[in-house]
Amino acid sequence: MTDDAARVSRELGKRADMIVHVTDPYNAEPPRGALAGARLTPVDAFYVRNHGPVPAADAAGYRLRIDGLVQRPCELSLGELRDRFPERRMAATMQCAGNRRAGLQEVAEIPGEAPWGPGATGTAEWTGVPLAAVLRDAGLADDARYVEMIGADTSQEAQPPQPFGASISRRKALDGEVMLAWGMNGEPLPPAHGAPLRLVVPGYIGARSVKWLTRITLRRTPSENFFQARTYRLLTADDEPDAGLRGAGVALGAVAVNADFLSPADRSQVPAGELVVEGYAFAGDDRHIVRVDVSSDGGRRWTQAELLDGPSRWAWRRWRTVVSVAPGSAEIVARAWDSAAATQPEDPAQLWNPKGYANNSWARLRLIVR
Repeated sequence: MTDDAARVSRELGKRADMIVHVTDPYNAEPPRGALAGARLTPVDAFYVRNHGPVPAADAAGYRLRIDGLVQRPCELSLGELRDRFPERRMAATMQCAGNRRAGLQEVAEIPGEAPWGPGATGTAEWTGVPLAAVLRDAGLADDARYVEMIGADTSQEAQPPQPFGASISRRKALDGEVMLAWGMNGEPLPPAHGAPLRLVVPGYIGARSVKWLTRITLRRTPSENFFQARTYRLLTADDEPDAGLRGAGVALGAVAVNADFLSPADRSQVPAGELVVEGYAFAGDDRHIVRVDVSSDGGRRWTQAELLDGPSRWAWRRWRTVVSVAPGSAEIVARAWDSAAATQPEDPAQLWNPKGYANNSWARLRLIVR
């Protein structure tokens, strides 16, 4: 951790020990232990994934534009959103598409991509209004099939440079769980997390939860924004890293079932004997976690972990179990199962892709036992 990285973290309201992958634009995750022991992730420990500088927040002058295939195009202030629509609070997990990329980078190099560990995820209680209520008030046209969201942040990564944007299907937008959020864990949304207003799309990769939201456009087709049409696409192992720029691959949406360890720290020293291990598990879209298995002998024998209460159906399940470890080197593995009977594959080599997305292979905790 450099002094500059720690300074930027503090300026953005983050822990000084955040693992900073890039300072400009700021991209950082907390150490594993910072996510352990809490149903909701403290704001100062919540990961940040940015593609451009954090824009200045202007709550007083803020306006959200709604246009495209709607009967009543409009602009709404924060006050109008609060006054005209029912306020809602909802706990939901957000997870970066590159979460656990470091495990894929151990298989083969992934140039130009940050080595995200298991901390590019977090769970917060979001305060705002349902997107569905706002869209219905604007009057959706029958041929509106996609909802495009555009933020205020301009990214130099895009070709050409442009604001960050994304789209979701009409079905997802109207399901009721998608929110326009101005609050996080009972406090006003911080600038680093999208103030004054952001989208929260539960169960989908974090890239679909557009921050610093300025415009919503109803469309017949998915957004043509660089970050929807050209990146955040799952390529094959044989594709070139820039294949997504030509429209190859599959646009990422719902998060695959995933789990990892939070405590103890990876590669730490622990005493021999019984050891308490803790972690998180999460399944995207409308699926939920039904089981977590933990093994200390390479997967020959498994123990079912205790699933702790989750704050909502859209949030992670934390888990805990006890394993026995003998002196020497030890590796503990874990896998989660979701309500669709899907589980995590064993080998990250089976999942490797040129962008390092969607690593949901078995979680591995390597320890030195004394």
